[in-house]
This record gives sequence, structure tokens and C-alpha cells, in this order.
Amino acid sequence: MPDIINLLPDYLANQIAAGEVVQRPASVVKELLENAIDAKATNVQLIVKEAGKQLIQVVDNGIGMSETDARMCFERHATSKIRSTEDLFRIRTMGFRGEAMASIGAVAQVEMKTKPHGADAGTRLIVEGSAVVTQEPVVSPSGTNICVKNLFYNVPARRNFLKTNAVEMRHILDEFQRVALAYPEIAFSLYHNDVEVFHLPSAKLSQRIIGIFGSNYKEQMALCDEETPFLSVRGYIGKPEFARKTRGEQFFFVNNRFIKSGYLNHAVMTAFEGLLPKESYPFYVLFIDIEPDKIDINVHPTKTEIKFDDEKTVYAIVHSAVRKSLGAHNIAPSLDFEGDVNFAPLQPIRIQNNEGAFEQERSTFASGGFSAPSSAPKRVSSAGWEQLYEPIRNQPTGEERISSSVSTSFLDDAFADSPATSNKTLQVHQKYLLVQVKSGIMVIDQHAAQERILYEKYVASLQKKAVISQALLFPQTIDLSPTDAALVKELKAEFLELGFQFEDFGGNTIILNAIPADVQAANEKELLEELVEQYKNNMATLKLDRRENLARAMAKRLASRLQTRMSELEMNSLVDKLFACQVPNYTPAGQKTLVIMELNQLHELFQKG
Repeated sequence: MPDIINLLPDYLANQIAAGEVVQRPASVVKELLENAIDAKATNVQLIVKEAGKQLIQVVDNGIGMSETDARMCFERHATSKIRSTEDLFRIRTMGFRGEAMASIGAVAQVEMKTKPHGADAGTRLIVEGSAVVTQEPVVSPSGTNICVKNLFYNVPARRNFLKTNAVEMRHILDEFQRVALAYPEIAFSLYHNDVEVFHLPSAKLSQRIIGIFGSNYKEQMALCDEETPFLSVRGYIGKPEFARKTRGEQFFFVNNRFIKSGYLNHAVMTAFEGLLPKESYPFYVLFIDIEPDKIDINVHPTKTEIKFDDEKTVYAIVHSAVRKSLGAHNIAPSLDFEGDVNFAPLQPIRIQNNEGAFEQERSTFASGGFSAPSSAPKRVSSAGWEQLYEPIRNQPTGEERISSSVSTSFLDDAFADSPATSNKTLQVHQKYLLVQVKSGIMVIDQHAAQERILYEKYVASLQKKAVISQALLFPQTIDLSPTDAALVKELKAEFLELGFQFEDFGGNTIILNAIPADVQAANEKELLEELVEQYKNNMATLKLDRRENLARAMAKRLASRLQTRMSELEMNSLVDKLFACQVPNYTPAGQKTLVIMELNQLHELFQKG
């Protein structure tokens, strides 16, 4: 048979490698900034146009490159950072694989001017699609100036996958912030479409944090500093009272390299345990310095994941360092020795019916004491209430599996000829509503029901674009993180359709002038942060358009604020509104809003023996 295995040409191999290294303009920004740092630059300029789609330019005053090095840096696996296997476990530089410049040159038009300090002339190099088009001597300042133009010009399918300019610019801001935080001793500046976004002179870490996030951070930072023979932890944590509803301002650096680690984040969050408001996240910028042979950074193309030889020790030291900082600043509360610890919690009762289909846990002191049967409602006509709750095998996991609406006639069927019509609805622990129906007891999750009601309301508002706003007596000035500010401005039209009215105050600050008419005027800044955080969470896990995402986020966050004691009139109104919804039995995410406990299941709870 003929031979069928061929060696890929360099340009194609580079394009394949670029698929992992260069995912979007922000990937190019990250690689070029890290190269400037490795070149020992003390001043770095980042210039982008059209969110990096048209131009990404990085100008540094680093050591520069010779004519031969300038040509070699665009070859695959060409690097000055390592020379042997041993070097791979002593890495202190940002880059080391030698893939970035080859990958960028494969999918963009690149022009580079570079000159070593003390040289008479520099080198100008133009690369397009992995091919060197021009190489010539040029007069240029010492350092390196790289222009990356028309990213993915020769891979149109990849270019079509890029998001809007606002989205891509948010990712660029993320990468710029991380590098600027990691190296406060280096001066950084960022320009977008000829407008200066950041100008950060060389400074201490605390000054750099204030330069990026704003002067209001001056009051909330607490120094964190812990030295051990194994590793050191330094940086700043935010005081609990300044915690935000968004997660964006949490940074871990290992040997000055930004990493993402849910494990270490858990160490910090547990150190703050008992000090933070519900669903709030502290600010922190923490640097871990550890011997390079104790970690492995060569586990992911973006180098944002890391493996520790002894991660449990790292966890314990980080947790201890944060707790020590909280205690040193009189933030952590003292231990309470007066509490009675002699009473162990009662164990829940587990009951199973004859078919094994219904399983319930109930604690003696738990309110409401009822969990849903292991079944879910299915599509039925309005012939009767009980049919709605017949068991089915497959429980839907989201709204996409719910194919029909439920009319308000079910409510009439449920209460017709029933003693419940003369009884009061009971609220339990401001979380559940208990209502007697013909087949037994209906339990409504107050939060989930309100989420469903609000969601359908906001979907209708966004579709009709007919909303009523209430002007704030005193407009609120709200400072956001750079990425959150970019997201809010990107969604300005959708916010307006919901009833929010704000204007750009410059930088990362907005002035909120009005909110939706049905939203209580209190803690507007917190509400906006919660809404942005929920929107980002939805964006990370679901593929939704902007309006759908914002309607879900608004409903979920406002519903969480409505856990209050309700009058009988309010409870009945909630039930009426729930069954006026198109899909009353599930939240938009597929969580049940109500369950039925039938009489035979109640009897089983009290059977003797």
C-alpha cells in the first residue's frame, strides 16, 4: 500500500500550534507583555485598536535583539530561556516554550523593530503567515517595538469566532491588569483607539493596586506577609466590610506568574469564614514565592495552571497568612467560650415508601420538614390538579425541557371544594409557603417562586421595551473594577430596557440616575455588583443571548433580596402570580418552585413500627 503519513509544512504546523497559544487578541497581549518583562524592560507601552483586531503594539525599552535573534524568535521552539531538561525545573522567566512568536507570526501580519543597547543600528522584520517578507537594518531606539496587525487575517473561520470589541477589550484589560500587578516596579501604559486607559508609573505594590482599581482601595487594604522555610506569602487582602458581590478582584501569583487556583482561593475564603456578608467576595492580591523545583508550570498552554509538590502545605500556609493578617488588623473576631457545645444535632429521619420512589430526610428542628417526591411534573391538560404531579421517570434539568405552559385554571382546580379555601397559607422560616390542596400539602419555595415571577416579568419588559424607571433622589456614583465597568457599558442598552439609567463618569466610574420602578431604592451599588456577577456566572456556564442572560440574572438577584416575612395577602398574591406564569413549576435554571406531599406520604411519616 502507498505511504500516507506526511510531514506537515512549517506554516501549517504553526497555525495548528497557534490554535492553543493564540485564542484571541488578549492571548497576543499576554505573550508580548511577558516577553517585554523577560527582556528586563522598565517601561512598557501597550497600544491596541479595535480591541486588538486591527492592531496590537507593544513598545519596551528592554535589552533588544540582534539581527540573528530577531529572525530566530519566529522559529518554532526557539527560546533563550532554557537549554536543558534541568532548566525546565528552574524556570524564573515568564516564557520558556518558544512557541508564542511563531504562533503569532502564523496568524497575523507582524512588524518588529529591535535594537540591543549600544548597537549602532537595529533590525526591522516583517512576517506574514510564518513567512519572512522583509528583513533590513533600521534606525530605532534601544529595545523592541512589535506591531501585530490584522489578527487571523489568513484564518477567517477563527476571526469570525471573535466576540464584540467590548468583550475582547475586557479580556485585554484582564491580561494587562495581571501583568501590571505582578510587576509594580515596571511602568506600564495602555492606549485603546488613541485614548489613554491606564498610565501606571513605577511604584510600590500598594500604589499599583490603587492606580489600577482606584483611590478608594487605600482604606480597605490590609498587609499580608508570612515567611516560612518552604515558601513566602506577601501582598494585600481587603477588609471584610469592603467585600464586593463580584469575584473579579482576586489575584494569585506564584513566582510573579498569575495563576488560577480554586484550591488556594478556598484557603482564603475559609480564612474569611464568618466575617463576610452572604454571597460576598473579598479583594486580595497575594504573591507566593517558592523554589521553582517545587512546582510544575508546564501543564497548560496558557501557563495559568500550576501543580505543587506539596499542595496541602501551601494551602495551610496561605490560610494561616490570611488569618494572621486579619487578626493583626483587629478584623477577625475573638473566640466565644460561652457558647454551649454539649448538644449534638439530632440525626435526620429517613423514610422510604413501598415502591422506593419517595425518600425524605427530616430533622426535628428543621422547618417545613418536607422534600419533594422523586418525581417531576409533566405536561397535562387542565383536567385536574393531581395529574400535574404524577411521577415520571425523566426529570427535566432546565427550562428547555419544559414544553408547555400551565394555565391559571389549575389554581381553581386545586382549591375547588377543598377545605384549604377557608384556611390560611402558612409561611415557614421566611423561606417556604405551605398550602393545603385536595391531594395533600403543597410546599412552595418562596425564593424560587419569586425568581420565576420576576424572570417572566423582565423577559416581557425586554421584549416590549416598555419600562418605568424611578429617578434616584441623589444620583449614585459607583466605582467598578475595569472589567466590570467595561461589561456594564457594553450592556448599557439592555440595562436601559430594564429600567436602569446611568452615565459614564470617566474611567471605571458611572453615575446611576434611575433604577427599575419596582426595585426598592437601597444599596444600588450592591445590586449592580450582584447583577454583574450573576451575569458573568451565567455567561460562563450557559449559552444565552444578552437579554435572556440579563433577565435571569436580574430575577435571581432580586429574588434573593425578598426573603421577608409576608402577610396573608402577600402570600396569596405570590401564589396567584406564580400560577399566572407560563411555566410556574420551575425556575429558569430548572429548579423546582413547588412540590406536593400527598396524603399517603404524610401517613407514612407517622406509621408506628
